[in-house]
Amino acid sequence: MKISRYAVWGFLLAAVIFVADQASKNYVLYTLGMIGCPACTPIDLTSFFSITMVWNRGISYGLLPADSNTEVWLLIAFMLTMSFVLAWWLLRAESRWLVAGLGSVIGGALGNVVDRFVYGAVADFFHFHAFGLSWYVFNIADAAIVLGVGAILIDAVFIGRPTDRPALEGVKDDAG
Repeated sequence: MKISRYAVWGFLLAAVIFVADQASKNYVLYTLGMIGCPACTPIDLTSFFSITMVWNRGISYGLLPADSNTEVWLLIAFMLTMSFVLAWWLLRAESRWLVAGLGSVIGGALGNVVDRFVYGAVADFFHFHAFGLSWYVFNIADAAIVLGVGAILIDAVFIGRPTDRPALEGVKDDAG
C-alpha cells in the first residue's frame, strides 16, 4: 500500500479540529456552566450570534434521534466505522482538497463521537440568527464536517480532471 505524501497533513488537520471542538465544548459546558441546564438562557454575543445550548440526539439536524442507549451505541459504532473508512481513504488521497476534506470530516466525526460517548448526545451551541431567520444550532465539529464534505465535492467535480481529453472518434471539436 502506497501512503499519500499529503496524508500526514490530513491527520494533523483532523487532530486540530478535534482539539478545537473539544476545547470549545468544554468551555461552553463547564466554564459558562451550560452542562446542567437543558433550557439555558442564550448568551447574546452580537445581534445575530448567540451561544444557545442544545443537545442533539440525532445524526444531523436532529434527524434519526437516538433515544435509547442501544441507539446511541449504534451511532457511535457507525461514526467510528466511517472514520476508519475515511482514514483509509485519506492514506491514499493525492489531492490537497480531498485530504483537507477527509481530515475535516474525520476530526469533526470523532469530536461528536466523544460527546455521544460521554453525554449520550452532541453538544451544539453556536446559533446564528438575523432578520427573523434562525439557522441551526451547531458546533465546530458540525462546521468541519460540512466544510469537509464541500471540499470532497470540490475535489470530485473540479480537481484532477484532465483538460486535454482526446476528442471522441468521429466527433470534431471546436478547433477543427
